[in-house]
Amino acid sequence: MTVEIENLQIKPWTGRKVWDGRELGKSENWLFELQDSLIEELQQAVNRSLSSSKPLAQQSHKDFNLPRLGTRLFELRSEVLNGRGFTLIRGLAGTDWSDAELIRAYWIVGSYFGDPVSQNARADLLGHVTDLRLTDTSEVRLYQTSAAQPFHSDSCDIVGLLCLRPAKCGGESSIASSATIHNELLRERPEALKILYGEFQCDRFGEIPMGKEPHYPVRVFNSVAGDLVCCGMDPDIRLAPRLDGVDPLTESQLSALDAFQDMAQETALNMMLQRGDIQLVNNLTVVHAREAFEDYSELERRRHLVRLWLSSAEGRELPEFLTERWGNIAVGSVRGGILVPGATPEVNFEPG
Repeated sequence: MTVEIENLQIKPWTGRKVWDGRELGKSENWLFELQDSLIEELQQAVNRSLSSSKPLAQQSHKDFNLPRLGTRLFELRSEVLNGRGFTLIRGLAGTDWSDAELIRAYWIVGSYFGDPVSQNARADLLGHVTDLRLTDTSEVRLYQTSAAQPFHSDSCDIVGLLCLRPAKCGGESSIASSATIHNELLRERPEALKILYGEFQCDRFGEIPMGKEPHYPVRVFNSVAGDLVCCGMDPDIRLAPRLDGVDPLTESQLSALDAFQDMAQETALNMMLQRGDIQLVNNLTVVHAREAFEDYSELERRRHLVRLWLSSAEGRELPEFLTERWGNIAVGSVRGGILVPGATPEVNFEPG
């Protein structure tokens, strides 16, 4: 089936980026298990990181010699950027590493995939995904709560998650192929797909670069240089009409957003992350979600994941409208993240 949208012939996408979680879930060939020798290499790198005169924010893969693991990480990066769009690295749960050591190991692994960029108005390079139980909820993001997160994308090439502690119950991570969602909508809901190629507005949640509006334009599906770029910015799109100058969403737009969520849920790959697991996802070809969770009452046992937003020099071309969110979008440059004037990038090992 082919649909014409603004003189653009929309056809089904093909290749490894098209996958169905219901099939992938029958095996774990997408899982990379760290063997003891690779863990030893990583431990040595962590030790070098601790003894380095450089602050962690300035340390990259060039500072570490990982002869075997480094080669495998570059291969996994290629799979994330040009293949299925994700990987899960497992094997650190059996170590006796502290949270701080795991975070350093995670930073080192992440540096093989890209350069960390700011995730919020404080310019944090490490994002702590945990229920902060904040009382003022006016600008609280969903990742700071125990509520479910719908399928969405983040503002970077690759997003990483390190699991320090899972929840008492729930909190399952779900990912879905944007290309598969696109193809299923083309087959079953072509009118919804047309709408998702159209323009929406996104709420910046107060993270406003100098001279910019508190909202910015986005199109969920985009064809750029012959490839798919998905910007699944739900719920930021749904909340944007609270801002001055943003029109209410039409019933057709809401229905199209719902159809996207339904198709993502139907075709998702679900995984329960364990301590030490590192999940890396291509934000432009894969959307991610999280189910609600019940946590422990003890602070030291609560669910705690650590997030990285990574800019990849090998990332794909982006639609021009993303300059409103990402700033620089040139391929090969450090791009993406939250751009807020006066903020200095920081690495914080604890949530705050």
